[in-house]
Amino acid sequence: MQKVTHRARVNQYMQLHTFYKPEDIVAFDIETTGFAAETTELYLIGCAFYQDGKWMITQWFNDDGNSEREILMDFFSFIKGYKYIFNYNGDGFDIPYLEKKLSIRMLDLSFNKLESIDLYKQIRGFKDLLHLDNLKQKSIEKFLDINRLDKYSGGDLIKVYKDYLKSPSDMGKQLLLQHNYEDLEGLLYCSSLLSYVKLKAGCFKVSKMSVKDNRLAFSISLDYPIPKRIAFGTHDIIITGYQGDATISVPIISEELKFYFDNYKEYYYLPAEDMAVHKSVATYVDKNYRTSAKKETCYTRRNGHFITQIDSGILAGYKREYKDKETFIELVDSFLQDLDMLNAYARYIIGKTI
Repeated sequence: MQKVTHRARVNQYMQLHTFYKPEDIVAFDIETTGFAAETTELYLIGCAFYQDGKWMITQWFNDDGNSEREILMDFFSFIKGYKYIFNYNGDGFDIPYLEKKLSIRMLDLSFNKLESIDLYKQIRGFKDLLHLDNLKQKSIEKFLDINRLDKYSGGDLIKVYKDYLKSPSDMGKQLLLQHNYEDLEGLLYCSSLLSYVKLKAGCFKVSKMSVKDNRLAFSISLDYPIPKRIAFGTHDIIITGYQGDATISVPIISEELKFYFDNYKEYYYLPAEDMAVHKSVATYVDKNYRTSAKKETCYTRRNGHFITQIDSGILAGYKREYKDKETFIELVDSFLQDLDMLNAYARYIIGKTI
């Protein structure tokens, strides 16, 4: 076994330590000669870790084809002090593969005390938002304008490793180590996409509002800057964002809407006024001018200015008709001056739109 350690190159996208305490997290990636642990070889494990204010990369190389056991023992000894293990599709391949190898080698080691953070699983719902053709790590690196020196795929390097075992060479070793090194470095770069996950989770604050062209614009400050400009929306809502700022632009509608009461059995409907009133109020209304309210007629009408909630939203809202799923919030001072409510609305809209 050969063990080598390098310093990772510094890049503006290398933000993993902004999402987690750097001393708590280690990133890893493996290289194998195939997918089935029972019939293939583990020939390389690489780890990226934060030390003395910089990212470092350590690699364990199975240079003789017989060092699996030694690599596994050294790797698991290395990661045992961490809380999180960061990876790309590690839950789908790397971790199950290594667990199977531990079983084959009869080693009493495991990932049990570490929480896996699989970046692929975190961002797989953002493919359309980011306009990506696929979610391969190299595609994400291209999206982030990260250029690799390594031009090989993991599959390409299986033959390189087998040839290396037959005839070791510095060039062969360099090709194998470089690919894994750049996978890890790229994983650190790609961690900046966690900022989109944080955006969807509502990690931001509304900083101000403005009205222009009959639209209400929420200016928001992001807790985690996003690396690439985004623009998306629904229901004529437009959301844009870049770096530390984003905007939600919502159309203002001015019309008469209906507010439906839930407990319709406690109301009378007054056909002449086209509205419902509580039975305690309508007791003295002539029976000829009232009827028991139904779900569809248990409403009061309101002329005003409104914004959409997309669906049932954060507040009991106004509708056009009873069966409509879309509801609206009236733009009144009690809403517009309530910062907590404005933040709740912005988080709900972004959460429903992304």
